[in-house]
Formats: sequence, structure tokens, C-alpha cells
Amino acid sequence: MVKPNTTFNLSIRDIEIIEEALRAKAGRRGMAIAQGETSDRLREEMNEIQEVLGRIHEQKNFYAKFKDGTTYVSG
Repeated sequence: MVKPNTTFNLSIRDIEIIEEALRAKAGRRGMAIAQGETSDRLREEMNEIQEVLGRIHEQKNFYAKFKDGTTYVSG
């Protein structure tokens, strides 16, 4: 039996594209919900999208920048 690939080689830009697409899809789903469409599948899909976006956000490293553009890294 073939095992699923659990290691992915994605660039930062690839992740940005995925994140932007998920945000757009979430926006469309949110509009449908706001307009009164309340199917269980729609709400389930919206929750899945938000969970994936949350996991992406939690894996990001944020760095502050000084006014001159140099990066501040604490520690």
C-alpha cells in the first residue's frame, strides 16, 4: 500500500498563494452565509478553511523592522 506524502517542499510564495486563495474562498462562503444560506456543509467548510488559515498563521515567524529597514530579531 502506498503511504501518503507528509513532507511538502513549498516556497514562501507558494504558501502566500494558498493563503490568499483560502481567504478569497472564505470571503465567498461568508457572503453566502450572510445572505442566508445556512447549510451544514457550508458551515463545516468555512470552519475547515478558518482552521487551515489558523495553522498557517501559527507557523509564521514575525520580525519587526526598524525605521531604517533593518530587521530586529529578539533573543
